[in-house]
Amino acid sequence: MTRPEIREVIIDILERIAPDEDLSNLDDSIAFREQMELDSMDFLDIVMELRKQYRVQIPESEYEHLITMNSTVNYLEPKLADVPK
Repeated sequence: MTRPEIREVIIDILERIAPDEDLSNLDDSIAFREQMELDSMDFLDIVMELRKQYRVQIPESEYEHLITMNSTVNYLEPKLADVPK
């Protein structure tokens, strides 16, 4: 997957988890929690969706890499490199 495709996957997941959020002005360099009403369960839902859809295992010790859109895409890029969209 390319970086834009990965970003779109994350947007799709966020839209399902937080349907009332306006993601059109999401700043990729600012923490999700600073821009959205996400709690820890919402965050775990994101991790579980990635595991379910793409078989990406994200250890709890690496959750720090999923703070912003940029950091999330950077983290997922090598893990999803061989995954067709």
